[in-house]
Amino acid sequence: MPNPRQPSKPIRSLLKRAVGLPGPDERARLRLAANLTQAEVAEAVGVNRVQVARWETGQAEPRQPHRRMYAQLLHGLAGRFPQGA
Repeated sequence: MPNPRQPSKPIRSLLKRAVGLPGPDERARLRLAANLTQAEVAEAVGVNRVQVARWETGQAEPRQPHRRMYAQLLHGLAGRFPQGA
């Protein structure tokens, strides 16, 4: 009998894949704080520079697998360059 407190396997799978990202303005702030170009970020994540520009302006959202890699980069940068520091 399924445990009502435990999410089902498909739900757990979706939760595992869900990756939160900061807003577009914060994405750009973090990149600039680290003195990185959009081209450098794009190369590291495996996309075109224009795609990074679209993510930073809110015109598009990254999709998997690039979303996960971009999130890892942003979260690492957020630890180094906290907002308001």
